[in-house]
Parts: sequence; C-alpha cells; structure tokens
Amino acid sequence: LTVGTGLAEHNNYAVDFIRATREIKRVCPGCKISGGVSNIAFSFRGNEAVRRAFHSAFLHHACNAGMDMGIVNAAQVKADAYDKIDKELLGYVEDVLLNTREDSTERMLEFAETLEPKCKPTAVVRKGGAPAFTPSPKVNPRDHDTLAPPENLAPVPVYKPFSCAIEPTANYGVIQKLFEERILVIDGAMGTSIQKYKLDEPDFRGERYANHTHPLKGNNDILVITRPDVISEIHSKFLECGADFIETNTFSGTSIAQADYELQAEEEVYLINQKAAEIAKECCAKFTAKDPSKPRFVCGAIGPTNRTLSVSPSVENPAFRNVTFDEVVAAYTVQIDSLLAGGVDVLLVETIFDTLNAKAALYAIEQYFAEKGIRLPVFVSGTIVDNSGRTLSGQTNEAFWNSVEHAKPLAIGLNCALGASDMIDYIENLSKCCDCYVFAYPNAGLPNCMGGYDQTGKEMKEEVRPFVERGLVNMLGGCCGTWYDHIEEIADLVKDFKPRKIPVIEQKMRLSGLEPLNYTPDEKNMRKTFLNVGERCNVAGSMMYKKAIVDGNYEKALSIALKQVQQGADVLDINMDDGLIDGVSAMTKFVNLLISEPDVSRVPFMIDSSKFHVVEAGLKCAQGKCIVNSISLKEGEEAFKHHARICKYHGASVVVMAFDEEGQAATFEDKVRICQRAYRILVEEVGFSGHDVIFDPNILTVGTGL
Repeated sequence: LTVGTGLAEHNNYAVDFIRATREIKRVCPGCKISGGVSNIAFSFRGNEAVRRAFHSAFLHHACNAGMDMGIVNAAQVKADAYDKIDKELLGYVEDVLLNTREDSTERMLEFAETLEPKCKPTAVVRKGGAPAFTPSPKVNPRDHDTLAPPENLAPVPVYKPFSCAIEPTANYGVIQKLFEERILVIDGAMGTSIQKYKLDEPDFRGERYANHTHPLKGNNDILVITRPDVISEIHSKFLECGADFIETNTFSGTSIAQADYELQAEEEVYLINQKAAEIAKECCAKFTAKDPSKPRFVCGAIGPTNRTLSVSPSVENPAFRNVTFDEVVAAYTVQIDSLLAGGVDVLLVETIFDTLNAKAALYAIEQYFAEKGIRLPVFVSGTIVDNSGRTLSGQTNEAFWNSVEHAKPLAIGLNCALGASDMIDYIENLSKCCDCYVFAYPNAGLPNCMGGYDQTGKEMKEEVRPFVERGLVNMLGGCCGTWYDHIEEIADLVKDFKPRKIPVIEQKMRLSGLEPLNYTPDEKNMRKTFLNVGERCNVAGSMMYKKAIVDGNYEKALSIALKQVQQGADVLDINMDDGLIDGVSAMTKFVNLLISEPDVSRVPFMIDSSKFHVVEAGLKCAQGKCIVNSISLKEGEEAFKHHARICKYHGASVVVMAFDEEGQAATFEDKVRICQRAYRILVEEVGFSGHDVIFDPNILTVGTGL
C-alpha cells in the first residue's frame, strides 16, 4: 500500500505499525513482533542513502516500541546505526516516517534528488555541483508526538489456559508421581544380553520364517516371535534386579529397518511390535502382582531407523536423502499403533543421532494421540556421539532440547555412545535447561578393541554415582554392554538418593539450528537485542539469489546464505515464492543443502512462503526449531487452526500476518484487533506458548510521492 495518494490515513502507515507494536505486546503477553523492514522504503530502491536511512530510523523507533526481529540485510543494518545517520538526511526521513508534516514526502523527494544514488546514509555525498539544499517550507510541522499511545488503554485481557481434550492414560499420573518420589531405574541392554545366548539362524527363523528367502540372524526384533522365551527371560531378569521400566525388543521395529531383512510388510512389522509389547507387559504384570508397592512399566522402544533425514548418504550430493520425512512418519505410525495394541505404558523415542528422525517420530506420536484421543507418557533420549557434545547430525544437546520440547515429553535424557564419565557434563546441561524429568542410561564404559564391554556392574555403579550425588537425574539405567549385575548395582545405588527437582525455567522464545538461540529481549534497549533475519535467501529480497535458484545453481545460493550468517544474520529467511520456481522442490533441495553446511545451519531457519504446502516442505527438512512465516486468518479460523496445529506438531514458532477474512490490516485499530484475535485462538485453542507467537502487523510502504 502507498502514501501520498490523497488519503490521509496512508501517510500514517509507519506510525500505525509502531504504535500497534507497543499495544499488541501489551495485550498479548509474551508475543514477539517482526516484519519485512525493506518494505518501508520500497519506493526509494535505487537511492541507497535514503533507503537505508529509512531502515535505520524505522528500526530505531519500532524497537523502542518493542519490535523484536525483522527480515533485513544484516550487514547493512549493523553498519547503519541510527546515531551515525547523516542528521540532515535523518530529519527528512523522520518527517515522512513519523508523518510530522503534510508536505514531508515532497520535501523528501526533492532532497533525495540531490544525493548520489549509491552513497551511504552515514557518509552522504551530493551530486556533482549540486548546491546546498534549502527547502521552502509549505506548512508548519505538527507539534504533537505521533507515536504516543492512546490515552485510554483497555485492560490487558485475561486468557484462558489451554485445556487439552486428549485424556492421559491411567498410568500417566502413577508414573509422574513415582518420578517425584524416587530415582527410577530403567533396564539394561537387550542387544548385548541376546548375544550371550549365542543364537544361530534357526533361532531367528523359527516356524514362521523357516522358508524366508533372506538370512535373519542378527534381526533381534523377530525373536519375540521365534524365541519369546529368551526375550521373556531377559525382561524378567532385569525386573528381578530392580528395574522399574523395561524396554520392548523393538529397536528396529519399523518397516524401514526391517527392509534389511525383507520383512517390511506391515503385517510383519505390526506383529513384531505387538508381540514384543505383550511379552514385556506380561513380565511386568507378574512382578507388579508380587509387589504392588513397586509397579513395573513397559516402554515401547522406538529406535532411530537405519536411515537419516539430515545427512546425505552421498558425499557427491549433500542435498540427497534416501528417505523422506513422510515415509519415516508413516513407518513410525505403524510401530506406535502396534506397540499400543500390545499394551505399552510409555513411548520411548531413543538413541537419537538425528533430531529430524526424532521430530518425525514425535510428529507421528502427536498425530496418533490426537486421532485416538489418548496420551501416553513420552520419553525422549538423544545420543551424543563423542566428546564434542553433539549428535551425529551436529546439534548440541540444548539445541536438541529446543527442537523437541514442543512435544512436552515427561522425561528426556541421553543414552548409548558414551560411558557415564563422558556423559555427565551433557546430562548436567540438560538438567539445567529442561523443565521435565531427566534420565541417563550410558554404556558400560567404552568398547574394547573387539567391540565388547569390560566395565563391571560395581565399576559402573561408581561411575554413575556423581549423577545422583549432584542431583542431576530422575532415572538411571544402562545401554550397550550393561547386563543384570549393572542394573542391580544401579538399583542399589539410587535408593539412597533423592530425585532431581525440576527447575523453574524462564519462559522465552527458544529456537535452534545446530546451536540454541534463546531470545532474551532487553526491554530497555530492544535495538541491542534485535534479531536480524537475513533476507538474501528470499527470491523477493535478492535478484542474485533468485537467479541462482532459477538456474539450478544451488552452490551459489548456498554461498549467499553463508555470507549472510557471516555478516550477522541470527536467523535465515528462506523463500521460494516465484512463478518460475517449483516451490516444494526448491525448498526441499535448498534446506537439505543448508543442513549439510554447519556454518550456515548453526542458526535457526525461517521457512517463508505464502503457500502452506511449501512451508511444510521446508519444515520436513529442518532438524532445528524453525520459525514459520507465515499463517493468518485470511481463510478463516478453521484453516488458521489447522495450519497452526501442523506448525505445532513440527515444533515451530509462527509468524502471524495481520490479515483476516476482511483483508490486510492497515490501521492501528485493525492491526491490534486482528493480532489479539489470533493470539487468543493460538494460546487458548491450539496450545501455543505466547513466546512462540510472532506478529507481523504489516510494514507498508511510505513516501511514494503519489
């Protein structure tokens, strides 16, 4: 929209945005404000000094009102500090921006004509031979503060807390209460326990698979069908040693993993998981009956699969993936359904080396809970692959937490890869940043040269002792190499210590790429903490980038992304909305490529499109916690809630445009009204935290001279 059209309200676009920013943040607690800053000076493209001065002045005043972030040229907004802008230029700019006089646009245009078009706003250069500019004032300036808030502010609304219609299972509360009372114990390793039985091919085939065409030795999951006695004995021994939770023998219980043995048919996968759950449930029931004061529970083990969504299997093609997000979700959905059919008490998403795989599992879980109207406790367990403190796909453990926190797991922890002594620092970090229960089940030390584990139960007991002495955990157990003696020693250790108390964690917007971005605004200096959202990977923000995408030159596009991060972008905006571009294909390929470059993917992504299916395509490729840009009420409340729920399943924060069924909000009153309505829906009906709601009250173009 434009100013100078003869309609007085168009001259107030910047003022309305700035005033609306202050009011929206007052009436929508915790929300954030964003916008496309370049829109404000679109009419001055080609005149660098004026255009960039508008950006700087706008950010100065908008941040003073509470603006948190914006899509910007990060390098320029850092260079063009407000107090360094040429004072004469700034005066003309602010007359237009703040609508302080009726002839401000004409005066600005006259002054702009005297400037060299490529000079900087901090070092203004006159065109050759131009005399000093002296405008002849046509009107007197206004003598009131155009940014002043309304005199009679309405009270801040009271919002109802979100009430989830999905009912938790009966055991949910029982397990939660036990976590408060004592440190719980989860079992040891199923895989290395099975190895001790020295089973051979006939044991894995049994009657059902006697004529199967593919070798089956090593497919431990099918032993629940062919040697249930072995699996039942292992479960019972761990329960006898003091385990409160045992895991189903379903680490590879998806069609994706079972394809290695040509057992990917849904019938086979369903049978494996259901039978595994039934065996474990039967064992737990027997031990609970013996001692009802110590109930035992079954964790449905959901492994990472043998494919990774964040890492290409091809060195030559880093954007390639040999499995899709939707395929992983579908595989996990079958596993979840069959585990619940067998009676599991908990869903355990474990050994997460790629957070995007875990997000696919959590997406499947949330969709399943919503469809069935039931909610089980969910445990999430990541894997730190070495002393870098990162997952295989590169995330730090706090970034990992930010990526999965949306699923509200009852407990989160780490397992596998490391022994206890190497794991403790990362557990301590999780213990400080997570507002849920924390657990660990490390390996029995590190493997020896033959791949075995030499650490005894007593030795492991001493290695895990600091976990309980320092109050870091609510549950302990063992992974690779841990057997009955390890769990027995751990159970003996924990009975003398109190469980970790869940800390009070400050509510804030928490994003992530490979690293966490925990946004803490400085209310006294919002410009200082302003988040620069890099605009140059937006086809509307960079002709060079658009050409690279249209030409299929993704390496060039990647270099543009890298340069933005190097120049100070805190978040990277990615937009493919152009008639010459297949949005889904381009978004998928480019985000996959960005993930392969750690110097870029360390920052969170803003997945940006006016087409929601393109937004979804981007979310399905990003392991971090993203921002979606954008959703709105333009198509009505039902479509708005549907899009919002999908974003929530992915764990994304959302930008909400100030649009409704009537159109785009241009005035102060409409901006506030639409944003407040959207906020109420998101926090009361969808369950968003206010801190994950980002409003874009529409930065509209000023100073067109029309």
